[in-house]
Amino acid sequence: MDDIKLNRRQLLRCAAGGTLLMAGFPGHKTWAKRYELPRVRAITSGPKFHWFSYYDKLQFDPSGRYALGMEVDFEHRSPKPDDVISIGMVDLKENDRWIKLGKSSAWCWQQGCMLQWRPGSKNEIIYNDRQDDRFICHVLNVKIGKKRTLSHPFYTLSPDGRNAVAPDFRRIQDMRPGYGYAGLPDPYKDDSAPKDSGIFCLDLETGHQKLIISIDDVSKISNPHADFTGAKHYFNHLLFNPDGSRFIFLHRWRTKGKGGFGTRMLTARPDGTDIRIVDDYGRTSHFIWRDTTHILAWAWHPSHGNAFYLYEDGTRKVEVVGIGSMTQNGHCSYLPTNKWILNDTYPDKERKQHVYLYNVETHKKVPLGSFYLPPQYKGQWRCDTHPRFSPDGRSVFIDSPHGGNGRQMHLIDISGIVG
Repeated sequence: MDDIKLNRRQLLRCAAGGTLLMAGFPGHKTWAKRYELPRVRAITSGPKFHWFSYYDKLQFDPSGRYALGMEVDFEHRSPKPDDVISIGMVDLKENDRWIKLGKSSAWCWQQGCMLQWRPGSKNEIIYNDRQDDRFICHVLNVKIGKKRTLSHPFYTLSPDGRNAVAPDFRRIQDMRPGYGYAGLPDPYKDDSAPKDSGIFCLDLETGHQKLIISIDDVSKISNPHADFTGAKHYFNHLLFNPDGSRFIFLHRWRTKGKGGFGTRMLTARPDGTDIRIVDDYGRTSHFIWRDTTHILAWAWHPSHGNAFYLYEDGTRKVEVVGIGSMTQNGHCSYLPTNKWILNDTYPDKERKQHVYLYNVETHKKVPLGSFYLPPQYKGQWRCDTHPRFSPDGRSVFIDSPHGGNGRQMHLIDISGIVG
C-alpha cells in the first residue's frame, strides 16, 4: 500500500483491492468515505496483440464509437523491415468488434505508425507506411474504403486536418532506435547537422511537401546551457497547438563519448518561420499544449528541479504544476475544459504503472489504477500506458499487458469522477 501526499492535511491511500480511503479534506475533519477505483475492461483480446500507442493522437472518431488500434502477432523484440502490422478499429457499441482496415510496414512500438483520425473528418483516418525505398502515408475513408497515398510520411496534423509536419524518420531510427522506422538507412548518417534533413510540411490534399526547418539551421542557434561541439543533431516529437498557429518540436543531440542526449523545446509557425526557444535547460520530456500559448511539460528548471512546468510560448514565463502530486515523468494531457490533467508513470519498484487524474483547481490527485508491467516489456518494446481520452472526456483508454494476454487496449470509465 502506497501513501501519496496531496498536501499537509490530505491523504489518499490506494489499496490493492481497488478501494480508496480519502480523509482530512478541509471542512471535513471528521469525514471519511470509501471509494471504488473506476472499472477497467479490455476492449481487445488475444491471441494477437493490440495497442494504439502515443497519447497525443486522435484515437476516436468524433462520435466516440470507433477506437483505432494496431494488431501484431509477436512481442518482445524490435520490428524488422519485413514485419507488417494490421490497422483496425474497435466498435465500442457492438461488443468491441475488431474491424480490419489495412496494414503498415512503417511502425515502432512506442508510436506505432502514427495511426489517428484525421481532424475535422467523420470518416477518414491517416497512417504511415513504407513503399519501396521511401516512407509514405495513407489517407483512408473507413466508410467507403477509398484510400489516397501521399509520397511522404507525417508526424502531427494541424487541427483543421489540412496539413502535417514531420521529422526525418530515417534519422530518428539512426539516432534513437525504437522511435523511427526500420527499413531505410539515414542518407545523412555521417553528417552531424545536415542541411537537407529536418522538418517537412505536407499538404494532405495535394501531397506537396517541402523542407521548412533544417537540422543545420537549428544546430546553429546557440544554447547557453549546452556545448554543441562534436554533437550529432536530430528532431523528434512534434505537436500543433489547438488553433494550428504554431507547433512544438524537440531539438535533440548526442555527443560522442558522453552518453545520453540533450533536449531543448522550440516552437515555430506552420511554415517554419519565427522559431522560438521555450525551454533550453536540456531535459525537456513529455509535453502537451494546454491552449494556444501555454505548454505543460516535464522538464528540469532551476526553480524546482525535475517537475511538470507550464511554459508560456513567446516569453520566459514558467510556473511549476502539481508540486507534491505529479512528481514523476509521465504522458500528460488535458481533458476537455482543462480542469483535469490525465497522466501516468513509468513502472515503480513493483513494476506497476500508475494512471491518474489531477484536478488543476483543487490540486487533488485521483488514481485510476495501477497496472503491472511484466519484466520482459523493456527498452524499445516496453508497453507504456499512454493514456488517451474519449471525445466527451468521460472515458480513458490505455495500452497494457496486465491482463495476462499480452499488450491489449483497455477502457477506464471516469464519468463518476469528472461528472
